Amino acid sequence: MMTYQTAALLPFTEFIDNFNHQLKSVFYERDDIKKFIRHRGFPATVLRDIMATNPFSVAIPRQFGGRGNKTKEALGIMDAASYESLPLSLMFGINIGLFLGPVNKYAKESIKPDIFRRFLKHQNMGGLMITEPGYGSDALNMQTYNEQRGSKYHIKGVKHWQGLTGMADYWLMASRKKMPDGGLSRDIDFFITDARHPEQKIEVEELYHNIGLYPIPYGRNKIDIQVPRDYKLQPYTTGLKLTMDLLHRSRFQFPGMAVGFIRRMLDDAITHTQQRFIRAKPLFALDQVKQQIARIQTAFTISSAMCSRSAEASGLEKNLDGKTVEANTMKAYVTELMQESAQTLTQLYGANGYKEECIASRGIVDSRPFMVFEGSNEMLYTQIAEVLVKQMRRLKVMNLAAYLKDYQRTLLTANHFIPLTDFNVEEKMPQRKQVLLGKILSRIVASDYVAALGHKGFRQDLVNDSMDMIKQEVSALVSSCHYSNHVVPVQDYNINSSWMDFS
Repeated sequence: MMTYQTAALLPFTEFIDNFNHQLKSVFYERDDIKKFIRHRGFPATVLRDIMATNPFSVAIPRQFGGRGNKTKEALGIMDAASYESLPLSLMFGINIGLFLGPVNKYAKESIKPDIFRRFLKHQNMGGLMITEPGYGSDALNMQTYNEQRGSKYHIKGVKHWQGLTGMADYWLMASRKKMPDGGLSRDIDFFITDARHPEQKIEVEELYHNIGLYPIPYGRNKIDIQVPRDYKLQPYTTGLKLTMDLLHRSRFQFPGMAVGFIRRMLDDAITHTQQRFIRAKPLFALDQVKQQIARIQTAFTISSAMCSRSAEASGLEKNLDGKTVEANTMKAYVTELMQESAQTLTQLYGANGYKEECIASRGIVDSRPFMVFEGSNEMLYTQIAEVLVKQMRRLKVMNLAAYLKDYQRTLLTANHFIPLTDFNVEEKMPQRKQVLLGKILSRIVASDYVAALGHKGFRQDLVNDSMDMIKQEVSALVSSCHYSNHVVPVQDYNINSSWMDFS
């Protein structure tokens, strides 16, 4: 077993090699990953052996025995995990992005040593509780409240759809302060809960039967706990800014979970189509198949470029509360690329893609919720468009091409999209067009990441192919944006609409 002291001292290349070797050992030699995909949770011995490599050491500072909390290493461990198991990578993402990161940045120094020690020595885990029944993404209206009573805070409410429900040892609990008049503050407070203490134990009222991500338990939680005041996070300014910094940093980490998963889809697509013969020719020889695989390869290049950008821009020393465009771009675009890559591989597998144990069909189900949690993609694209229009209005530049030419995140590639972007953006537009505009900007921003990665030495053929694919997609999105579509649902559609009456 690798001790946490050993994990902290190893060069990262050796550390990640050991981790990859352990994954292959537990998933394919000591056990078979296909055997337990139908079961809830990882087998205890499998999880124990994986955690023996101390993967969370990448998110813990050196003074507490970790590897130094380098974003590149955190993304690297998620990349490696997602190649073999997307649920495992998500488990790491929850712990690293939604618990350890905020604790490291905002918790009182006095409580950090014990928490980090338990993660390193006892494989403890932690998650985040924000979402509530009836409110979903509307976190600002959450009803879970806190009241200070002496040296402790009483927190009461209901939370659901938290990854690691009933499994985590720690929770980062979001709530709002209860005011003297009974109302709730507009700000958000965060508290660290520790399941070792009876007064902090959270009651799991129901475990959900989620259709994918089987190893990660989700459910409904009843909150009625007492937390010491020292376990309240300390925002630099407001709790709302802490919330946005936390969520944006987590969204910056989505490419880490995506890139290994997409690389697996790509490797399996190439291998299968080279080995599968149709009329004495490999499937790979078909032009349409080449185009499909090229789409997955583009997804791999884009997610790689996003990882590179995230590694340099999302460290804990940076405040990300104002990085809406980049954070939303990474989360929304890369999760769509994940889903598309899995769909494509399933199609290439043909009938075999419909087997439950096929990694492609599992990938469809497991990657689908990534497009919903931490904000649905449609909501995130709308926010991108809102930020864009606000900035354009402030600068009095409503022509998209003119704006992008001087926008910091599109300086490298804005000229590649002229004349596609040579149009004026409406100051007021229906949400369906806001979503399209958000998608357009996200693709151009992503192209800038790709170009920047190319300048660092990433192979140029992949960069050039990705630029062509992105440009094709932007062309289609711009065309849709210009098309006047006012179609709305007909609520009483069942009147005079039975085909049998007219046949």
